[in-house]
Amino acid sequence: MTAPELNALDRNVPLVLSVAAVEQHGPHLASGTDSIIGAHFLQALEAARPDGVVVLPQVKVGCSEHHMDLGGTLTVSHAVFIDYVCELAGSALRHGFRNLVILNSHGGNIAAAGVIGERLGLAFPACRIVVATWWRLAAEGLLPINLGGPGSVGHACEFETSVVMCAAPGEVRGDRIPERGDAATFPWAEGDLLRGSPAVLVRTMAEMTGGTGVLGTPALASPDHGERITGVVVDALTSVVDTLFAAQPKEHVE
Repeated sequence: MTAPELNALDRNVPLVLSVAAVEQHGPHLASGTDSIIGAHFLQALEAARPDGVVVLPQVKVGCSEHHMDLGGTLTVSHAVFIDYVCELAGSALRHGFRNLVILNSHGGNIAAAGVIGERLGLAFPACRIVVATWWRLAAEGLLPINLGGPGSVGHACEFETSVVMCAAPGEVRGDRIPERGDAATFPWAEGDLLRGSPAVLVRTMAEMTGGTGVLGTPALASPDHGERITGVVVDALTSVVDTLFAAQPKEHVE
């Protein structure tokens, strides 16, 4: 869009920003997997609501220090990531837009994304700031279609492999898909993308996966499964942007 076209938009149209990662995804997925997935979901959202969203340029590299010992990874510090995303999104909000959705597709960004939301919310009190990680946003709809059950969705797993098969099949090395990857831990630290653990044990991805870089069961993946996952996530995301667009401007509260 040109500047005049952007300037003419209803300021209630939600801005949507994908924040992702470039990091190792086992022997079978490209390092850009999280970025591919985030962009794929927003392309589907834009197709569903062509006049209902403005998709901002993707932030591809995120906080992936815990993957560095496995290679194939780019990372920035939490402080740099938070500052960059706040300034990028803030520059768009300064043009008068009132709604922002940050869609995260990388587990290592979750804590930083929460801080970003708080900072932007305080800096732009007239705006509605939403921070969502795709598997948490759509967890209710994703649980019934999870094929492998507890522990099957983690990293380079059933879900991520399926979505990449659907979005960018050339980025999947089908002959290298492992059956499963994980490493034993304490019962209170067991969990996956859809089922949070009672407590968090801080480990590198090498420690979490026994050095495989894979957490879950990618052998269950398929392009059709990726289509189903995409539909569930985009439906949940569409609900968010539709309700934001329909909402009245926020009232100032002292």
